[in-house]
Amino acid sequence: MEQGTITGSFRIQKQNDEKRIAFGWAYMSVTKTGEQCVDHSGDIVDISEIEKAAYKFVKFYREGSDNHERGGVGTVVESMVFTKEKAEALGIPAGVMPEGWWIGLEVSDDEVWKKVKDGTYSMFSIEGTATSVPLD
Repeated sequence: MEQGTITGSFRIQKQNDEKRIAFGWAYMSVTKTGEQCVDHSGDIVDISEIEKAAYKFVKFYREGSDNHERGGVGTVVESMVFTKEKAEALGIPAGVMPEGWWIGLEVSDDEVWKKVKDGTYSMFSIEGTATSVPLD
């Protein structure tokens, strides 16, 4: 097993200009049609692992960065990991939405917000370390 950094990029779905909040998928594990997602790094991450990582991130960090280089540009103010079980509990029918981590990031940095607004930053990208396990 090899430990490395996993990154993934997902489109910003909505932004609220007045509140300077960008919303979108931080990570998707399974598409709405039930297909396993392969991320930007070529990795597959089970929704249960994303859920654990999301909880830890929100509990201890919450900070957004500028392209993984400069921190303190924003704060995660909304976070929900959608699993099959949670979607069912919310009355969301199967096949309507993916399994993944949805966030809202309040952007405090003026330059980063300009890049969100003009489309330069159109996606979220998560970063972390993990142990890679080859699939059979």
